[in-house]
Amino acid sequence: MKESIYKYFDLGILQWMSYPGQDPMQSLRTICRDPFFTLIETAGFGGGEQTAAARALLDQSHLTVLGAAHPVMLGRGLNPNALAEEERRAAEDYLLQLVDESAALGARGLSFLAGKYEEAHKEEAFAALLKTTKNVCRAAKEKGLMVEIEVFDYDVDKCSLIGPAPLAARFCEAVREEYDNFGLLVDLSHIPIIHETIEYSVHTLRSCITHLHYGNAVIRPGFDAYGDKHPRMGYPHSENDVPELVEFLRVLRREGLFRPDAPLPLSCEVTPRPGEDPDIVVANTKRCLTRAWALLED
Repeated sequence: MKESIYKYFDLGILQWMSYPGQDPMQSLRTICRDPFFTLIETAGFGGGEQTAAARALLDQSHLTVLGAAHPVMLGRGLNPNALAEEERRAAEDYLLQLVDESAALGARGLSFLAGKYEEAHKEEAFAALLKTTKNVCRAAKEKGLMVEIEVFDYDVDKCSLIGPAPLAARFCEAVREEYDNFGLLVDLSHIPIIHETIEYSVHTLRSCITHLHYGNAVIRPGFDAYGDKHPRMGYPHSENDVPELVEFLRVLRREGLFRPDAPLPLSCEVTPRPGEDPDIVVANTKRCLTRAWALLED
């Protein structure tokens, strides 16, 4: 492409994924100093003085900010579609807290993931997740925030209700019957482990997509980083590298998701494997996206 990618996308990075275990203020400074990124996704700073300090850096940076619930939800085992009301409410309470934290950081939205997929209780879980999501959307709308659910695998690693593309589309439509500040986050890394193709997934979800991730996955059992581990692009025995990224961009354009008037977030979701350097892994993903964009036909 001859035109700049920044015309069509807000290029982001997931702070907690790319810099795991690092002091969040240190990694925040690293990202704020990197002009490649125009957006940051952060899992929050816990409120108080640290949130205020982070907000000060973010205000200087001109970065778009998005909050994310994933690390806390997975770490605590929170399930927003739990059939037991006490468990469902615990997840909802955290998400409502994240709405406040995201607003305090100056974020424009937040994302989270659904709880477990169980075929026998799929419809009951769907209804529970709908209740949680609508309550979160209501609170977020009052603060001018967007709410998004990320589409995960349903039978490999995270085993999330959202989930298969047709079910994800149905869920999005159900939420939007009442709230317009909701959308789906689609991740190139997850498409292979959902057993879908790039074309099928994006085409099925195109009207619901408000946010994108790109990264990699290993789907062959027995090999390192199997499952939803987000290794660097081109990792041994993995599924995604520059050619797949080119195809992803090609399909996004064909489905009308190149939107210069309202660029979608497009964030790299990669994490270093043991012994790898986080800065080098981030540089890898930037090089791959730059190359893929150069190979995309005008």
